[in-house]
Amino acid sequence: MALAAGAVTAAGPWDSTGQRTAERDRAVALERPGGTDHGRGSDTSATSRASAGEPKPAPSAGAVLVGLDAAGATVKSASGAKPLRDVLDPLLGDAALGARHSAAVVDAATGRTLYEQDGGQAFTPASVTKIATAVAALSALGPDHRFTTRAALEPDTREVVLVGGGDPTLTARADAQGWASLRGLADATAAALAQRGLREVTLSYDTTLYAGSDLHPIGVNDNVARVTALTADEGRTDASTSGPAPRAADPAADAA
Repeated sequence: MALAAGAVTAAGPWDSTGQRTAERDRAVALERPGGTDHGRGSDTSATSRASAGEPKPAPSAGAVLVGLDAAGATVKSASGAKPLRDVLDPLLGDAALGARHSAAVVDAATGRTLYEQDGGQAFTPASVTKIATAVAALSALGPDHRFTTRAALEPDTREVVLVGGGDPTLTARADAQGWASLRGLADATAAALAQRGLREVTLSYDTTLYAGSDLHPIGVNDNVARVTALTADEGRTDASTSGPAPRAADPAADAA
């Protein structure tokens, strides 16, 4: 079964320096000889995906600058409006933001900078990194890409391999709420094995889609799960769905 989802979410609490804890303390399908794929079949049409209960994609907005004519644009200030500096300076001076930050406000129609505070200073981005990551994935994989988690049967050894496809939305919970269900895949795999007359098999899992360490450079942290091609429920070991939570030391093994 396969599912695609993209999300940009706010992360973690702030620490004493004003940084978000999550950031600081922060696909080619594998083919096996003789393997049996109990994931999605060849029908990947919109109708098939909808009948499978996948979440519907969000409406697409037009490009931000569509229809803007910088040459003919007239910039007007609202009557009695405060200068941006009077409004933004106090907000950016809040100690909760920490000592390291910058800001810039640019008129999209004219390209004129309306406000700037260390706008030319480069900083390591915090949660907005997710936007760059999502755009890079969309560009590399394309809008029609679907993350596929599948079960492959090795007939000679009677080994069923759970092949991770990098789906960050995979869930093992009883109520899948429209996300890709690990329980659903298990039920479908069991039914397919029964049709073959197989009652006993060996189960293993495959996470070779991703290479490198699965641990964030900051180490173990409740805001950051281990990065692996096979994980369920964001590697959470409790019933939470957002915010900090204890994370599995081996999410792939837990999923399998």
